[in-house]
Amino acid sequence: MDVESRQETILELVRRHGSVEVEDLARRFGLTTQTIRADLRDLTDRGLVKRTHGGARRVESVSNREYAERRRQNGPQKEAIGILAASLIPNDCSVAINIGTTTEQVARALAGHSGLVVLSNNINIITLLMGSKARELVLVGGTVRASDGAIVGEDAVEFISRYKVDFAVIGASALDADGAILDYDAREVSVARAILRNSRVRICVADSSKFDRTAPVRICDVSELDYFVTDAPPPEAFAAAARRGQTEILTTGRVPARVLKTG
Repeated sequence: MDVESRQETILELVRRHGSVEVEDLARRFGLTTQTIRADLRDLTDRGLVKRTHGGARRVESVSNREYAERRRQNGPQKEAIGILAASLIPNDCSVAINIGTTTEQVARALAGHSGLVVLSNNINIITLLMGSKARELVLVGGTVRASDGAIVGEDAVEFISRYKVDFAVIGASALDADGAILDYDAREVSVARAILRNSRVRICVADSSKFDRTAPVRICDVSELDYFVTDAPPPEAFAAAARRGQTEILTTGRVPARVLKTG
């Protein structure tokens, strides 16, 4: 059984029984306790379970479960997007990353970078990068949204305006074929706009399923970005809007000829 299948089985056991024990899982799978602890650590980092002494238990909060389910949706695609987006960011620079399950994958892929200054309104991202080679981690101040660890509101916008970073990485809840990058929460959009406004290179990460969704609040247009990173070629109208803005679309599985947009 591969790692992904084993972790899915562990999650099913947690859902069914409420909790699991390391020793029991090790016997069940015929593996070492160290391997099982690594599985539980990974599932905890993804917000799917909560660690206990000697095992793990179900995440109790309804809102946290919903966010955990979002993490699972298109998980391999998001991971590949995160790796590709992180490849655009060099060592020894500054980067701002906003809330989102795909932006979390970018942060995970950045953990091996050295000398980064990371600014984020996402508590999960700061937690992910603790103990990494980052030079400095800056958590945006403001109101914490309990459902997903996002820090939103005008205090967060004002906090971000004090900085000017080399790279911005934002996510999106929905994408429109006309090139619009969209989200549901106006407070979250205000933070995303502030991050884009106070950065030199702007990256948006979103998997292709976002083209099947709609959301009412515009973050920006694809033409206002330097890079749009996704897992599959977007609709032609979206690609045309990107070309008009000289925004490079990068898709996983392809090695692009990257030319940084200037101006």
